[in-house]
Amino acid sequence: MKFLLVAVNAKYIHSNPAIYSLRAYAHLYAEHIELAEYTINNRTEEIMADIFKKKPDVLGFSCYIWNWKQIRELIAICHKIMPQVPIWVGGPQVSNQGISLFDELPTLAGIMSGEGEATFLELMEYYVDKNKTLSSIRGLLLKDGATGVRALTDISKIPFLYTTLEPFANRIIYYESSRGCPFACSYCLSSIEKQVRLKNTEIVKKELQFFIDRQVTQVKFVDRTFNCNHKHAMEIWTYLKENDNNITNFHFEISADILNEEELVLLNSMRPGLVQLEIGVQSTNPVTLKEIRRVMDVERLAQVVLRIKQGQNIHQHLDLIAGLPFEDYASFQKSFNDVYAMEPDQLQLGFLKVLKGAHMYDMVEEYGIGYQDNPPYEVLFTKWLSYEELLQLKAVEEMIEMYYNSGQFSHTLPVLMKCFKDAFSFFAALANFFEKRGYKTNSPARIYRYDVLLQFAIETDPEYTLMYEELLILDLYLREKVKSRPDFAKDLLEYKEEIRNFYGEEERSFKYLPHYGKISAKQLSNMTHMEPFYYPVWSMEGQIEKNCNQQPTFVVFDYTQKDRLTGKAKIIVLENL
Repeated sequence: MKFLLVAVNAKYIHSNPAIYSLRAYAHLYAEHIELAEYTINNRTEEIMADIFKKKPDVLGFSCYIWNWKQIRELIAICHKIMPQVPIWVGGPQVSNQGISLFDELPTLAGIMSGEGEATFLELMEYYVDKNKTLSSIRGLLLKDGATGVRALTDISKIPFLYTTLEPFANRIIYYESSRGCPFACSYCLSSIEKQVRLKNTEIVKKELQFFIDRQVTQVKFVDRTFNCNHKHAMEIWTYLKENDNNITNFHFEISADILNEEELVLLNSMRPGLVQLEIGVQSTNPVTLKEIRRVMDVERLAQVVLRIKQGQNIHQHLDLIAGLPFEDYASFQKSFNDVYAMEPDQLQLGFLKVLKGAHMYDMVEEYGIGYQDNPPYEVLFTKWLSYEELLQLKAVEEMIEMYYNSGQFSHTLPVLMKCFKDAFSFFAALANFFEKRGYKTNSPARIYRYDVLLQFAIETDPEYTLMYEELLILDLYLREKVKSRPDFAKDLLEYKEEIRNFYGEEERSFKYLPHYGKISAKQLSNMTHMEPFYYPVWSMEGQIEKNCNQQPTFVVFDYTQKDRLTGKAKIIVLENL
């Protein structure tokens, strides 16, 4: 007997810990369990053909917002070509659907509702040992009704998922040290289960050491609020600091305003890049926060984000949600500006998803929410926000992703933004510029984005065209030594004598680049980049510099000494060249 568990992930770099956890918990039946992972970019026909070739006796699909449309298609086709194979579904997309899902998909054998480990183990007993009836297995939804609520699992008893890392090469590793969330945010399915269960920290340490020993690039904790328990968080963070391999990065989703002084001191003491933090702000409108049942001290949050930023060692990702109750366009603009002022490394502008089972779903009529009928059930309009305004926010989101979250324009944006009353107005104007000029927002060419931003700068502030050109060149070369220069860049042939003299002298004296050792001037030139600037763009700190120097100052970009947090090259200013 073969039970095939199928996952359809959003991207290749993602994995599905759910199916691995089911197999780990039912390890006594491991020989009867096979896993298959695909992505939504695989054609349905390709997935179907592969499933068919695996010859399953029973099928199980792991269902989420991002794959539900494709899985519904797969279920329909599977039943046609393998009518004898029972099909089960589980996961957050179906756990709250109820037996009404059988009206849409009458070929289903059943639904695993809620946490699946213990339920799946008993389901394996049913199919392999034939010593159970389906009605005796709690946690199932069958066509004739529910079998009863399954008790919550002791997650310390769930075996470690990663016996080998071979299936996860070049993919994100997911890990959980807790389940449940203490908060009750009305838009979130995690609010259904308020009981937080913590995995024994001695087990957590042993499992994390597995990743550390194998120098995994990144481990992403899926805990809904990792720091909801101070002792648990401190013990794990301390262990990671003391056992740092200087390579692995650990990602945590936290509630920043509840971080205390002890936690902040520990976080500030960590190696740059050891941890990164995702912080859900969602809104800074106090009426909105109260309405969505989100407990948060915005002022305290801002202080904590600044404190962490001052340590210059932790990447911070802050989230906003558009479409929440009592948040109109002007209110969202203020929320955006409030969060932007916190200077996160990334600002994620998301849009409300109306999920069945969450309190927001029950408030749709009262809030005047229109949303997509199919996944991802995204908001189209509300009583406070029109569809036209939402489209404008979508355009702002594209600009944020392209120009802010990319981290490629960190010197240009703060200066250009001085021409606008606030950050939101800047990104809205940039979005309008793209639309008016017909520029592409999905161009894969990096230089294209630099060219477009320069055109926008020239239209906005034409007096300082050279300054913006130099800011963009600085940002460009901080990331990498590009093979082809943009059209607006200076012709370096005009400065070939200064450049040749510098590298020739450096070959003899090692004054500025001693760590390269005794290599030729040509090799030094190939491994670094030297650029003339007439504005001190590296030290303007977001202020417009009105004075253009008569003679250039040369800057060398050293790519062997990149910032461990930002990945930017070290710059060496040659003041007396």
